[in-house]
Amino acid sequence: MNVRRLIPTTAVAGAVVLGLTALSACSTSDAADGGNGDKLKVTASFYPMQFLAEKIGGEHVAVTSLTKPGVEPHDLELTPRQIGSISESDYVLYLKGIQPAVDDAIKQSGVKNTVDAATLTTLENHGSEVSGHDHGHEGEEHADEHGHEGEEAHEEHSEGDGHNHGEEGGADPHIWLDPVKYAEVAKGVGKSLEKADPDHAADYKKNTDALVAELGELNTAYKTGLKNPATKTFITTHSAFGYLAERYGLTQQGIAGIDPEAEPSPARIQEIHTIAEKEKATTVFFETLASDRTAKTLAKDTGLKTGVLDPLEGITDKSRGADYIEVMESNLAALQKALGAK
Repeated sequence: MNVRRLIPTTAVAGAVVLGLTALSACSTSDAADGGNGDKLKVTASFYPMQFLAEKIGGEHVAVTSLTKPGVEPHDLELTPRQIGSISESDYVLYLKGIQPAVDDAIKQSGVKNTVDAATLTTLENHGSEVSGHDHGHEGEEHADEHGHEGEEAHEEHSEGDGHNHGEEGGADPHIWLDPVKYAEVAKGVGKSLEKADPDHAADYKKNTDALVAELGELNTAYKTGLKNPATKTFITTHSAFGYLAERYGLTQQGIAGIDPEAEPSPARIQEIHTIAEKEKATTVFFETLASDRTAKTLAKDTGLKTGVLDPLEGITDKSRGADYIEVMESNLAALQKALGAK
């Protein structure tokens, strides 16, 4: 087990210190540096942030991700060169609480245009078992609210929220796996880029609107595709899908909590076996960036199938799609098959 996964970090979100309010302090000359001739130098913490920066920034930004493809983002350790590159950035986009090393480096970097994606939506607590109902209407209201007020600090997040996959006392950071919440974040990122580089504000708004529409179509595909499942329960080695489960009325059963490579206890294996029988679950899902050993062990012990459900923390040659949208579509197909949805 990787001990670093168990270390709680500082608040995932709170009154925004490094967030969007800092953008108001950006002078016109600071913004112009990124807009006149040179591209805005953007540093993204890991793939979900990189995808937003590239889609919304388009031709006006040069995006560097701190997490290379194939690297498990939670365990990232930065090189001195990477730490230096953060300080030289015009704009930094990250998700506080996912990567402690990144949080520390950003705090010390002094970069004015620093945006914490966790402040652009509402985080929730999710345990290893997460169920919910379709909050489509509620999500649309949130999206609209944050779209107009994304630059304001949202203070409903309690201090002490850390990256612990919804273990007791902490908020679940996996907001990008819910297309509605991801769209809320996209709107906030778009607003912040408009402020950081006003010369290209119209393009950022146009790109944001296009991405939000694309995420809206993805949300519709999930709602339609998962409307009538034979079972609503899915089992996963990585308890990353709490927001997705809640959005579409499903129940996530995590095998071993926060560490996707941890060996489940005999008691938990028996519990999962009982749940699988009761809820008619068919599949144990593992992820692309971690070993499938736990999933295969459990499947063998319980007679279940194995499958891939990608938490989209990085894109590699093994990913079932070239980008966020394609991999989310693959996840939908995998869920439909496992849940017997038609």
